[in-house]
Formats: sequence, structure tokens, C-alpha cells
Amino acid sequence: MPHHTPLIGTIVAGLVVAFILGAAAHRLKLSPLVGYLLAGIVVGPFTPGFVADASLANELAEIGVILLMFGVGLHFSLRDLLEVRTIAVPGAIGQIAVATLMGMGLAHVMGWPFMGGLVFGLALSVASTVVLLRALQGADLVETRRGRIAVGWLIVEDLVMVLALVLLPALAGVLNGANASAGASDLIAPLLGTLLKVAGFVALMLVVGRRVIPWALHWVVHSGSRELFRLAVLAIALGVAFGAAVAFDVSFALGAFFAGMILGETPLSRRATEETLPLRDAFAVLFFVSVGMLFNPAVVVEQPLPLLATVLIIVLGKSIAAFAIVRAFGHPTDTALTISGSLAQIGEFSFILATLGTGLGVLPADARDLILAGAIVSIFLNPLLFSLIVRDQKAGEAEVAPEKAPEKPPIGHVIQVGYGRVGKLIAARLAEKKVHFVVIEGDPDRAAEAEEAGLTVVRGNALEDRHLLAAGICEARHLLIAVPEGFEGGAIHEHARHLNPDLIVIARAHSDAEVAHLEGLGVPHVVMGERELAGRMLTLCGVGQSELART
Repeated sequence: MPHHTPLIGTIVAGLVVAFILGAAAHRLKLSPLVGYLLAGIVVGPFTPGFVADASLANELAEIGVILLMFGVGLHFSLRDLLEVRTIAVPGAIGQIAVATLMGMGLAHVMGWPFMGGLVFGLALSVASTVVLLRALQGADLVETRRGRIAVGWLIVEDLVMVLALVLLPALAGVLNGANASAGASDLIAPLLGTLLKVAGFVALMLVVGRRVIPWALHWVVHSGSRELFRLAVLAIALGVAFGAAVAFDVSFALGAFFAGMILGETPLSRRATEETLPLRDAFAVLFFVSVGMLFNPAVVVEQPLPLLATVLIIVLGKSIAAFAIVRAFGHPTDTALTISGSLAQIGEFSFILATLGTGLGVLPADARDLILAGAIVSIFLNPLLFSLIVRDQKAGEAEVAPEKAPEKPPIGHVIQVGYGRVGKLIAARLAEKKVHFVVIEGDPDRAAEAEEAGLTVVRGNALEDRHLLAAGICEARHLLIAVPEGFEGGAIHEHARHLNPDLIVIARAHSDAEVAHLEGLGVPHVVMGERELAGRMLTLCGVGQSELART
């Protein structure tokens, strides 16, 4: 049996190079997306050295698109959108229209056809979910009013792009097959047919899917098999996407989005997200690598002015449009700057549109290269631009965010990291004993749950010193690390002890390797669930701790 096949070579090369360049991008405080795209360029046909199989990369990218859209559906929140609908819906639609028109204007100057200009403009109009959320999280703005507006704005953009992905193949087929003698009915009928198919699929999902999918997952949960649950979630995502394409002739993207949206309404949505995240991340990386393989770096030298115009549309054009729209709706300048700054980049949907457009033969290769180059440049520039905007707002910040530090705690208090299953039990016991403590929790749902329970909460990542300081780490006596990942707990311990060397740390571990790791870092007290269970059970049956130690 040969040790090298095109499939294995493509996957290995894509993931290894993506890891190296993604890690380098992260080290430079950039989005790892930049590294993944550069990895695609490195293993692509336009650079020397190893060349991955482009056709296989595209097949893997299709799975990446399905899982990306499934993730978008899982995180879709109609409630969050309705809270900011008065600005997010008209604002996003208006900004998409302005950016699309600017892109079509550049396309007209370049001599591209109408459909090419439309796809090009749409690709420049939509921001990256990953980059936007990372910018908001880094500035502690996700749960603020302007952060919610930005997220709602992004949801509307995503919905518009899902609709575009559905209609684009039909519209391309109509225009490619149209002739001078074709009447309006010849152009409208195929579009109406597509809309009817989409409506049929949506109706089936809302009527049948909303009952069958939750029922199936609950049945799997009661089986007690974690492996079956993970497999069930993936089967739903891929099966609904493939079934939608075969039975209703709609895109994989729409099927996966609706599967995720329906699953997101169930109590099992968080677990489904956690169980499928590793596989979704892996295929998403392969998707970005496959997009990078399409990019011809020669466009930077051969078309510098069109590239500059593309970047200006992304970074300045649509940002100015967003700023003007937000101000026109009566929102303050800091809100307008936050939203316009967070939108000054493009990403996932832009790549999906570019790939679809070239596949349909409506988007010129030059346009695709400009989209990819514009994405790379804008993702490079966005953290710098956004940090300048946020820094300028700090001095006069009037908006109070939920992440704001609580009142200064008394000296000798307890800090608890994590409010999951174990964290809730710890917090309940501390509250019962009237111990003053502060919870650090990064998950918005869990943080909200802790706040509803009347606890003092710092929203954020305990690996960041600012959140530890907000919780009063310098005055604390004990740190309880209740997160389930022992290696993450070790990193939290190092950060905390750097700020307070006298801190008494108690950490949680799940394996002997994690225990050894934590003890090697100097964590004074490590609790391993299996050992505690064994000790308790042996104690109840009359075997003491000394006997347990000898076992």
C-alpha cells in the first residue's frame, strides 16, 4: 500500500502549514485566518514547492462550508436580533447596498460583466464573523449595547448572504441563458421556481424538522453514549445539508444553516456546539486553506491600483457608510465608530461567494484574486484600526458594560474560575457559607446564569490579567480553578501567581497527566475527580485513607 495519496497529502500539508502560519499570526496578534489563507497560498499552484490537489481541496472545502454554516445557525439568536432590529436590520441592508454598489462601480471600470460585479460587490459588503467577534471580545464590548448592535448587524448580513447563496445559481443560470428575445417571464420563472423550492424546504424544516431533530437528539442523549451524540449532531448537519441539495435543489449552505438554527433552539445546543467544535474547526481550516490555494499573489504586482481600490472599499467605504447610517438613526458617535470599525474587513462569506461565483463562471479570476487579497489586507489592518478606535474612546467612556469590575472586594476573598457543573456546586456552597467570592466566567450564557443567581461576576477569560485584576486577584486569598481542562488551569495558575505570589490555588484535573502537569507548575492543591470518587466510595465501605494510599 502506498504511503502517500493525494487525499492524505492534501489534508496533512494543509493542516501542518496552517498550524505553523496560524500560530505565527496569533503570535503577531493577528487573526489566525491570515495564517490559514497564507498556508493555502504556500501549498497552492502559484508558489514553488509542494502543490496540494486542488480538486480534493475543493471537496474538503464543501464540508467546511457545511460545518461553518451549521455553526452560524447554532449561534443564530432571533432574540438578540429583535432587541436591536430597529438599527441592525435597516443599517445592515443599507450598508450592504452601498458597499455592493461601490464594488459594482469598480467592476464596471475593470470591464467585468454585471453578474461578476454583483458577486464582487456582495463579497466586499459582508464582514467576517470570526474577526468581528474577536475584536469585540478583545475590547470587552460583546455584551454592551453597541456590541449587541454590531452582532445583530452581522446576523442580518449573514441572512442576506444565505439568501444570496440560494438565489445566485438560479440568477446566474437565467442571465447566462438569456438572449435578446427573452421576455420577463423567461427570466422570472426560474427565480420563482427556486424560491418555491426554498419555501418548501423551509416549511418542511419548521414543521417536521423542529420535531424530529430534537426528538432524535434527546433519544441519543438518553442512550448515554457521548460518541453517538457527537455522531448524531454531525449526521444531522451533513445529512440535512445533503438532503436539501438533492431533494430541493438548494445549496448545502442553506440546509446546514437551518439544521443549526433548529438545533440551536433546543436545550442541547450548547453541548452540540462543544462536541462538534473540534471537527468544525478542522474543516474550517481546510476551507480557508482551499480558498488561499485559489489566490494568485501576482495580482499584488500586476494590479496594484485595483487592489488599493478594493481595500479602500472594504476598510473605508463601507465603514463610512455604516458610520453615517448609525449616526442618522440617532446613536452616539462611539457606537457608530465601534460598529464601523468592527465591520472594516471581510472573511468567510466573502470566500464562499468568491468560490461559488468562479464555479458558476460569473466571477472573473482577477475579481476573485482581489477579494482574497482584500480579505488578507483588511484582516491585517482591522485589529490595528479597531484598537485605535477603542483606545480613543476609553477616556470618555460613559457606557457601563457587564464586564466592568465589581466593587472592590474585601482582602482575603475567594476567586472562582468557571461556572460549569462543578463551578455551580462550589458557588452554591460558598454562598451558603456566606463566603465573599467573585466568579470569572467567559461564556455569556453561564455568566448570565451566575448573575441571575445573585453572584458577583467578571465576564472574561481568566488567562487575561485585566480580568484577574478586575476580580481583585491582588487582594484574594484563594483561587479555585473549576474549569475542566487541567492544562488551561495550569496557565491560569501561572498568570494568577505572577500577580499574587501568596495566592493559595486549588485546581481541578481529569487525568494523571493533568495532575502531574499542575503539580509540576507548583499548584499546591490538585483535585482529581476519579481519585476523590474512589476515596469517598472506599470510605463508605469502611476502608480508610491509609488503606487507599497503599492501593
